[in-house]
Amino acid sequence: MASLRRVAPADAPGRMTRVMSWLATTRPAQFISRHVGWKLDPILLRLTGNRIATTVVIPTAVLETRGARSGNRRRNAVIYFHDGDQAVIAASNAGAPHHPDWYHNVLADPRVTLGGTRMRARVVEDPNEQERLWSLADRVFPAFAVYRRDAGITGRTIRLIRLTST
Repeated sequence: MASLRRVAPADAPGRMTRVMSWLATTRPAQFISRHVGWKLDPILLRLTGNRIATTVVIPTAVLETRGARSGNRRRNAVIYFHDGDQAVIAASNAGAPHHPDWYHNVLADPRVTLGGTRMRARVVEDPNEQERLWSLADRVFPAFAVYRRDAGITGRTIRLIRLTST
């Protein structure tokens, strides 16, 4: 994963990560994330060499997929971390009642690019593996716990996706 910054989950999130995570759970920040950030972050990341996004200290990269129906290239910023040699992303959509569009694209065509690295996506199905990965994800972005709660209220389960370099 040469062009993708390696992100190993820390033992505990730092102060800025906790502050940004708390902010991300507020209604205004969720609105901005769902309606503005997903459009702005791919541009910011491209212009700054994958260094700056609206998520500030939270590791973010551009996920490129092919539209499930259109076949057109789609770019979305996603929070990620590494588990060994593989990257992991969460289809959180900030806890909204529906999956993000990119999740459906990944299901239709698992060939993706994350931060310029070609990868293959696979949904994590094993409950024990999900639990282990969520414990890591929560260290990278503690707001994931709130997003899981909010999505669960509406009956949605946030899916984790494992990305392997091709």
